[in-house]
Amino acid sequence: MSKKDTWLKASEVLSIFPTFVWKIQLTSEFRQRVNSNIIQVITQLKPDLAEIPPGGSWQSGQDLHNREKLVEFISCIDSTAQTVLRFLKVAHNGIEITGCWANINASGASHPIHSHPNNFLSGIYYVSTHPGADSVNFHDPRSQTSIIRPPVTELTSQNTDQVVVTVSDGMLLMFPSYLAHSVAPNASDKPRISVSFNMMFSLYAERLSGPLWGSTDDESPAE
Repeated sequence: MSKKDTWLKASEVLSIFPTFVWKIQLTSEFRQRVNSNIIQVITQLKPDLAEIPPGGSWQSGQDLHNREKLVEFISCIDSTAQTVLRFLKVAHNGIEITGCWANINASGASHPIHSHPNNFLSGIYYVSTHPGADSVNFHDPRSQTSIIRPPVTELTSQNTDQVVVTVSDGMLLMFPSYLAHSVAPNASDKPRISVSFNMMFSLYAERLSGPLWGSTDDESPAE
C-alpha cells in the first residue's frame, strides 16, 4: 500500500457550470427538402451568388423566419429549442426567433470571434459544407481562465480554450447566445452556406425580467 492509499478515502471530479452545444443531424429526406427551399430563398435575394469574390462573404437580411417557404425549417428550430429548454429545466412562457439570416462564405472567407448579445439561444444550420469548410470554433466563455495558461502534456476538452466542432450538410447546432464562436477561412474552392438564428423568451420584460427574490415586506418601500 502506498502512502497515498493510507489517507485517500474517496475521490471524484465534479463537472460544474458546464456549457452545452446541442448537435442535431436531420434525416436525408428532410434535409434535401429544407435545403432546396433555403437555396430558393437565397437565390431570390442574391441572384448573382457566383459573383462573390474569393475571401468575400454575403449575409441576407435577418427576417428569413418570416418567409413562408421556410415554415418547415423554422418549425424544426422551434422544436429543437423546446427540447433544449426542457433539458435545462427552464420555466418560460414561450421563446421565439428574433433574427434569422443566411451566410455565404466564398473560398478564403472567415468569420471572427463573436457572440450574440440580447438573446438566450443561438444556432447555425449547415446547408452546404465541404472538406476544408466544415467546422466551427467555440471559445471558452470563462474569461478568467486566460489569465494563466500553463503548458499541458495533452490537449483535451478540459484544458483547451477552443473546441473545433466538425459539421456537415443538414446539421443543426444550438448553443447559449453568450458562447463566443468563430469560423476558420474556407479552405475549399466552393462556397460554404449556412443559416444562423437567435432566440429570446417571448414577453421577456413583462414576464421574466423581474427580481429573482421575493419581497420581505408587504409594504411598499419609501420613495
